[in-house]
Amino acid sequence: MSAGLTAIVAGCGALPLTLGRHLAEAGAPFVFAPVDGSGAEAPEGWQTEPFLVERLALFFDRLHQIGATRVVLAGGVTRARLDPERIDPKTAMLLPRVLPALQQGDDALLRAVIGLFEEEGFVVVGAETIAPDLVPAPGLLAGPAPSPQDEKDAARAAELVALIGAADVGQGAVVAQGQCLALETLPGTDAMLRFVAGARRPDTHAARGVFYKAPKPGQERRVDLPAIGPATVEAAARAGLAGIAVEAGGVMVLDRAASVAAAEDAGLFLWVRPA
Repeated sequence: MSAGLTAIVAGCGALPLTLGRHLAEAGAPFVFAPVDGSGAEAPEGWQTEPFLVERLALFFDRLHQIGATRVVLAGGVTRARLDPERIDPKTAMLLPRVLPALQQGDDALLRAVIGLFEEEGFVVVGAETIAPDLVPAPGLLAGPAPSPQDEKDAARAAELVALIGAADVGQGAVVAQGQCLALETLPGTDAMLRFVAGARRPDTHAARGVFYKAPKPGQERRVDLPAIGPATVEAAARAGLAGIAVEAGGVMVLDRAASVAAAEDAGLFLWVRPA
């Protein structure tokens, strides 16, 4: 683990807290920086610093002041409108670099933000650098082995994810009997699986379908690496799917023990599919 303090720029979800706990258990110094409006909260006793895009330059200054050398961006963030009244003069000089990216996809925006951190001298790392066990090796993690039809559906879904990912749209798809039931877009995985739960299947007596998740082609993997967790497994079960397949080396499984237990209880497979 590199010397210096790690700053966790924390959006919503379980990942930022997971990373904080890994660092705490390793005795590594860190600061938890909740993104304004994300709802992220640090447990009592953790050092915290607020993160506001409108005060980005001041945030950089503060990180230097407390000795931070490494940054990890983790968790979901909803794009909020900037508040002009909160923008300080120093940050105003940086915003022309970020504003054009706000009009593009998530990956473009994240690349712009990473670039600013790196220009300030911080090393930006992915979540798996801090917690390598979050990214499982290829193989079946839980449930029955995928059927030949499930494997075909996963392969078809992988093709679709590559297409929408190349357009910086989403990272997931649901396929049943070779037919696409849903593609992940801005509303996210949960919204997609809720839609599938109410969608008509090609044949209710045949294959139930597979949810597949993978990074976008050429994605900046230090940020926004796809993740699933127990809630994803439960949503897939409510959608009546046969299982979940994720790209090996490209998707994090949060709270693996609980995810595996949820899949076993629901009779779903949880498969880390070789890329």
